[in-house]
Amino acid sequence: MKQSPLESKFCENLPARYRTGGIWRSVFIISTLTGIFFLSILLLKIVNDSFGYIAVEYGIAPESLAVDGVPIWELPKEDLVLLLQKNVTPGRFKTLVKELPMEERNRDDILAIIVREVVEPKVAQTWTLAESIFNKQEIVATVQENYPDAELDFKAWLSWDFITSPQSSDPLYAGIRTAILGSLWLMGVAIIFALPIGTGAAIYLEEFAGKGWLNDLIRTNINNLAGVPSIIYGILGLAVFVRAMEPITSGAAFGYGLTSATLNGRTILSGGLTLGLLILPIIIINAQEALRAVPNSLREASYGVGATKWQTVWSHVLPNAIPGIMTGSILAFSRAFGETAPLVVIGASTYIVYDPTSVFSKFTALPIQIYQWTSRPQDEFRNLAAAAILVLLALLLTMNAVAIIIRNRYSRRY
Repeated sequence: MKQSPLESKFCENLPARYRTGGIWRSVFIISTLTGIFFLSILLLKIVNDSFGYIAVEYGIAPESLAVDGVPIWELPKEDLVLLLQKNVTPGRFKTLVKELPMEERNRDDILAIIVREVVEPKVAQTWTLAESIFNKQEIVATVQENYPDAELDFKAWLSWDFITSPQSSDPLYAGIRTAILGSLWLMGVAIIFALPIGTGAAIYLEEFAGKGWLNDLIRTNINNLAGVPSIIYGILGLAVFVRAMEPITSGAAFGYGLTSATLNGRTILSGGLTLGLLILPIIIINAQEALRAVPNSLREASYGVGATKWQTVWSHVLPNAIPGIMTGSILAFSRAFGETAPLVVIGASTYIVYDPTSVFSKFTALPIQIYQWTSRPQDEFRNLAAAAILVLLALLLTMNAVAIIIRNRYSRRY
C-alpha cells in the first residue's frame, strides 16, 4: 500500500524520535540514580555519626562510692539518697529537693542524679560507627594508652533518653525534648494561621474572582511570593510580629508575663506567624491547583439542580478538592518544620532548658538546636546533631505519610 507524503515523513522521523526519547529517558534515570546515591551517602554519614564507641572519664570512680561492697548500681533508693546527700553540698541538695522531693523521685532518677552530680562522667574521645566496627582493637589500644582511667562504652546518641531530655551543656545528658515541643508549638500556630486563610484565598481566586487585571496581578504576586527566600520572611516577621506587634505577641496586652525580665515579642506566636507567612503562598497555589482539578461537569450538575454558587463550592467542589489541598498543605508544613533562617532572624533561643507552655513562651526549634550543636567544636556535639537530624527526618517522613493517608482516605470517600 502506497504511503502518503505525510505518512512517509512520519515514518522517516520515527527512529530519530525514538533515539531522542531514549536519550532523555537515560538522562532521567541517571539523574534519579545520582540523587539516590548522594542522599544515601548523606544518610549513611548521619547514621555513622549517631552511634559508636566513646571513652568516658569519671571525676570520681563509681567503685569508690560502693556501700559495704555493694556498687551504686545495685543500692536501694534509701541508700542512694543518703549517698547523694553526703557527696553534694547542702545548698545543692536543698535545690534538688525543692525541684522535686526525694520521696517523689524513683530509684533510677536518684541514681542518674548521683552519676551526673557526683561521678561526673566526661567524654574524652568519640569514634564513629564504622571505626567502632572495623577498628575496635586500635580503639582499645588508644584508650589504654591515652586514657588509662577511662572506660570504653558503645554509645547510641539516638535513644529514648535523648528524645525525652531537655538541652544540657553536657553532651552525655543533652536532649531535644524542648526543641521538639517548640517545633510542634510553632507548627500548631502556623497551621491555625495559614491553612484557613490560604484555602479561603484559593477558593476566592479560583471560584469567585473574575479575569480582571487586579485579580491577575494578585495571582502573579502570589506566585512570586512563593519563591522569595525564607530569610526575607524572617526579616518581615522581625519587623511586624516581634517589634510592631510586641504587646500582642509577647502577651503583655493580655496580662501575660508582665513580671518577666525578658518580656519581648520573640515568642512562639511570632515564630509561628512568621512560618505561616512563609508557607501561605504555597498553600494558596496548591489549593488553587486542587480546585482547578475538579471537573467542571460537577459544577454544572450542581447548578442544574438549582444550587447557588456558594452551595456548589461548599458541598461539591471543596470536598473533592480536599485530598489535593491537604496533601499540598502538609508538604508545605513539612518545609516550614525544617526552616532555620526565619527563626534565627526573629530571635529564637539557641539554649533553653524549659519547655514551652503557651504561645507566649520563649522557644527553640529542632533545626535551631541542630544548628547550635554543629557550631560547637567538640566532636560529641556533632554526634548529637547527627542524632537530632535523624529525628527531624523521621518527623518529616511522618508528616509526609500523614499527607498520603489523608489523600487516599478522601479519594476513596469522594
